[in-house]
Amino acid sequence: MANDIAVFKTNMGTFKVKLYLEKSPITAGNFKQLVESGFYNETKFHRVITDFMIQGGDPLSKNDNLKKKWGTGGAERIKDEFIRGLSNVRGSLSMANSGPNSGSSQFFINTVNNDFLDWDKGDQRSKHPVFGEIIAGMDVIDNISIVKVGRNDIPEKNITISSAFMESAKNPPKEKKAA
Repeated sequence: MANDIAVFKTNMGTFKVKLYLEKSPITAGNFKQLVESGFYNETKFHRVITDFMIQGGDPLSKNDNLKKKWGTGGAERIKDEFIRGLSNVRGSLSMANSGPNSGSSQFFINTVNNDFLDWDKGDQRSKHPVFGEIIAGMDVIDNISIVKVGRNDIPEKNITISSAFMESAKNPPKEKKAA
């Protein structure tokens, strides 16, 4: 269904995510609402770790002058939602957090199988709910995952989400023309 597919246009290409709205209505629903509101537009992938994941969704990343704070911003926090059978495998979309019930807008895409991040694996302080999967553009994700990074795993060159919208949107954002 088109109403569960989010489209992300970046300066490195486009990818699509299928949201698990029925399986994880809190997490996927929150993400969908943020996409529809334009929250992710002009944010950057602020954390990239090769052979692990790429992370975005921090509103502070819209401002290069706040680079030291990237990774600390977010929207309203939501309750954790762990669903049996959903795992942090390659191509899965997961909620970034700093502990129980601290997820909000930051998300990551697993570039390899990371099932050790699953809620039912071992004792860890930070579990990461899976709420979607990449259905197109995994090559874009892979290309982002190997960019050169500096301090705190921040890419040396900005990787910007120019627009994010639901595929079902009646008026998706128009492409910006180069100046």
